[in-house]
Amino acid sequence: MTALNLVDFLYTGNQVYLADMYQRFLDDPGSVDPRWQEFFGGLDGDLRELLQEKRGASWAPSRAGIVGNDDLQPIGDRMARDAGHETIEPARTAAPRMAAGRVREATLDSLRALMLIRAYRVRGHLLAKLDPLGLEVREHHPELDPATYGFQERDMDREIFINYVLGLETATIREIMAILHETYCGHIGIEFMHIQDPDEKAWLQERMETIHNQTHFTPEGKRAILNRLLETEGFERYLDKKFTGTKRFGLDGGESLVPAMEQIFKRGSKLGIEEIVLGMAHRGRLNVLANVMGKPFQAIFSEFQGGSSHPDDVLGSGDVKYHLGTSSDRVFDGRKVHLSLTANPSHLEVVNTVCLGKVRGKQRQRNDADRQKVMALLLHGDAAFSGQGLVPEAFDLSNLLGYQTGGTIHLVINNQIGFTTAPKYSRSSTYCTDVGKIVSAPIFHVNADDPEAVVHCARVATEYRQKFKKDVVVDMICYRRHGHNEGDEPMFTQPLMYKKISQHPTTLQIYAKKLIAEGAITQEWLDRATAEFNKTLDAAFEAASNYKANKADWLDGVWAGLSVAAGDARRGVTGVSLERLKEVGQALTRIPDNFNLNAKIVRQLEAKRKMIESGDGLDWATAEALAFGTLLLEGNPVRLSGQDSGRGTFSQRHSVLVDQMSEERYVPLNNLRFGQSPFEVIDSPLSEAGVLGFEYGYSLSEPQMLILWEAQFGDFANGAQVVIDQFVSSGEHKWLRMSGLVMLLPHGFEGQGPEHSSARLERYLQLCAEDNMQVCNCTTP
Repeated sequence: MTALNLVDFLYTGNQVYLADMYQRFLDDPGSVDPRWQEFFGGLDGDLRELLQEKRGASWAPSRAGIVGNDDLQPIGDRMARDAGHETIEPARTAAPRMAAGRVREATLDSLRALMLIRAYRVRGHLLAKLDPLGLEVREHHPELDPATYGFQERDMDREIFINYVLGLETATIREIMAILHETYCGHIGIEFMHIQDPDEKAWLQERMETIHNQTHFTPEGKRAILNRLLETEGFERYLDKKFTGTKRFGLDGGESLVPAMEQIFKRGSKLGIEEIVLGMAHRGRLNVLANVMGKPFQAIFSEFQGGSSHPDDVLGSGDVKYHLGTSSDRVFDGRKVHLSLTANPSHLEVVNTVCLGKVRGKQRQRNDADRQKVMALLLHGDAAFSGQGLVPEAFDLSNLLGYQTGGTIHLVINNQIGFTTAPKYSRSSTYCTDVGKIVSAPIFHVNADDPEAVVHCARVATEYRQKFKKDVVVDMICYRRHGHNEGDEPMFTQPLMYKKISQHPTTLQIYAKKLIAEGAITQEWLDRATAEFNKTLDAAFEAASNYKANKADWLDGVWAGLSVAAGDARRGVTGVSLERLKEVGQALTRIPDNFNLNAKIVRQLEAKRKMIESGDGLDWATAEALAFGTLLLEGNPVRLSGQDSGRGTFSQRHSVLVDQMSEERYVPLNNLRFGQSPFEVIDSPLSEAGVLGFEYGYSLSEPQMLILWEAQFGDFANGAQVVIDQFVSSGEHKWLRMSGLVMLLPHGFEGQGPEHSSARLERYLQLCAEDNMQVCNCTTP
């Protein structure tokens, strides 16, 4: 064991005593027992330096209390008090007198035990039983072996002082190992020791270790989980029977997703959540639409039979049934939660930032400054989560002032395969979720054949999000019972996996057997519940042939009173009075007292002031600012987002002025007059697709707000081409979702090369049809 391995674990009540002993050794080696002399003398430089740090600077006052980082903090003084003990406050008081040799042995036992505990917190997930199919071989890791720390079988039952680190004052290695395996190596493996914030890490640690990372459900709670599994599996089986071979991208093998989502809604409502925006791909989407969102079974059956998803009097192409969205209100324990499932194309993960933008817009509507009431829940596939670049782009937005939404719960339906590609060919990381570590998100890996463990992870993830307002990931490891779609043959490429799957019982069968053994249900109860659900499906199937969609909800809520484009697209009066323009113009050139503005900007503002007064030589940036300002005075907020948009790529906008001494920021458009609407300008991260998706999503929530995305050069908009093709240009026609988003694509045909000469307007013209958007190439303000 190297010194640096030992260094990380000097964080218990013994450390002050040990550091003091070491200081005495440094002052006078003869003042300590010869065995301590041998111990300290054999330390290498790194450990000697650490012990000196623990002792503190020579001039510093003595520090009472536990010293060190949070990794090995006890679960809490509260547990000591609950156990009837006084709390331990290590200080420079003399330790109880005992033989120096025994002190040394006891100290080393404590240190090594704490090293072992920390190793399980860091790497215990490597031994967790996560794969329902048992295909993955979990290799032995030496850091999780007590022998690595010097503990042999004869040492396993010796009491060791651990200072309430696992809620125990003392414990044997055998007891410690049992707790660690139950907490970190069961059907749940958690990665959290990479988190930088000590409060977050300590909260997770206590949340898991006090209950050994398990929720003990009541019989009623267990039956509720079973019911959701019964409905989820029953729906997929019914579709398979009635529409054999038809594509549905079923949830077969991942049925625990539905009770997990239910727990997020229920626990979230209790913690203040009033609205959840969901985004997901096609896998399991029909099941979520039916069993989570409450879309009528007969509506889905009708779509399988070729029926339309929207009323006959509403124009639109529609889309395949596993791309459609919907919204509904659900009630949990008397608390209403509004759910909105965002429509999306086949392009995986593109919907992520669209959902985040919708959440941000809805938080503004609800005055949810604390990000407590509206949340995003994103469902992912394992291959896409590690493979698609929009995943890290979404994570990158999570803590940025202009884009943060208070954290997202990411739920990965990890069926351990892409279309036909195995994980070893599709990612370089250990887990598909390793990308979540870029924002220090805790990651729960859980075996989906243990629905209670899945629901427990969903519960803790929801609590974490609401407490810390940060992203959290639940990696639900399951399998895909059929091929990529129900008409595909997976045995061509994964014969061993699918031989195993064909012999593997369903999650419902496994859990029902468990509950029958526990006495929570009987076989008769299960048969009756199954028959009742099938009866419901039969009735819906009979009604499907006559089903007609009779409501299009696309112009409800904040969109009420608006209508689709018709007739002259330039109808209405858009001009304002000269007095109003001058009022805005004067505010644009007004500088606060004692504001140290850059001299070049002072000259620009002076030229702008003369421009406003004379009305001559108005440039593009001034005309743009006047347009924004008059909208703000009329009560319409403006949000502009893009790379370097505050100043402007061409140093033309300067909508944010910066004090040259303090870097204080001043936004003239937010200082027009009292009662105006706000102007928000955001310098975005260096991303096109993610940021454009966010602004598009924001525009879905805010029809009365001017929302603009600006490409740095118009040519660079092709980095967001998928969002433009699949959402901006076609979202209204496919999904009946309107957007007032404006894309600013600066270009001037200056001949500066293929990336700086053209916004490729021909592409946008090609996308125009049926009043879906306007392409404007303005040559004068």
